[in-house]
Amino acid sequence: MSETSKFTVRNEPFTCIWCGVEVQPLAGGCRNHCPECFYSLHLDINPGDRASECKGILEPVDVESHSKKGYMIVHRCKKCGQITRNKAALEDPVQPDSLDRLLELMRNA
Repeated sequence: MSETSKFTVRNEPFTCIWCGVEVQPLAGGCRNHCPECFYSLHLDINPGDRASECKGILEPVDVESHSKKGYMIVHRCKKCGQITRNKAALEDPVQPDSLDRLLELMRNA
């Protein structure tokens, strides 16, 4: 793990708590959500620090488009209500985020 300011690099495989998909590390970044359903866990205060005591389920609720960062998945914690954002990984060569799921979320938000 390396640390840069308030960002701790963690890019580890995990099993999605929501749909059970085996999630692989992201090529060239850090993955914090399932590439199939986009759900995540509220583990961090600052990215990668695992310091949050909440541990609630982060539900994908919206998608935002940013000129520099691309598509950002907006999550709301089902336990504490905190809103977080994470970049969509549509071009990951190993396990890209689902474009169909991204479009569905955009339509339903």
